[in-house]
Amino acid sequence: MELYNIKVKNIDGSEQNLEEYRGKVLLIVNTATRCGLSSQYEGLEKLYAKYKEKGFEILNFPSNQFLKQAPEPNEEIAKICQLKYGTTFKTFAKIDVNGKDAALLYVYLKEKGKEEIENREALSFKDRIVKLGTSILGSEIKWNFTKFLIDREGNVVRRFAPTVTPEDLEAELEKEILR
Repeated sequence: MELYNIKVKNIDGSEQNLEEYRGKVLLIVNTATRCGLSSQYEGLEKLYAKYKEKGFEILNFPSNQFLKQAPEPNEEIAKICQLKYGTTFKTFAKIDVNGKDAALLYVYLKEKGKEEIENREALSFKDRIVKLGTSILGSEIKWNFTKFLIDREGNVVRRFAPTVTPEDLEAELEKEILR
């Protein structure tokens, strides 16, 4: 299976094949509107505005799996992203990223991008303890705002932990865009 053969659901429920993103650098992110990390939407939008003309796309996949922090209907989530955070990148329909109902896209991403890169400086002592406790989950998505950087050929280049901000990963992103 390759990334571009996977179908995802748009906000309106229609299916879309990821083929249309072939040749672009992607950042695929699972998000939530009521998460303490939701301010990352603003950083994501800054990256998108800076690099979209160079073949960069952000694919936003809301998920309600972590403490029910994305409870709104799909259309409302898209409006919140646009109105509160100023996003212009694409928001897709809500999905599960873990478990038996995990979206095929996330099954694929977790298999190809098992190792997370994290911002250790941003981790508090409590976060480090929680991380130790969740390390048994292996490749499972551990929280909202896990990010996958995809190259122009559809390969997972890096998986970034939720604590890695958009600003923290910009250098990696720029390398892929200029490659």
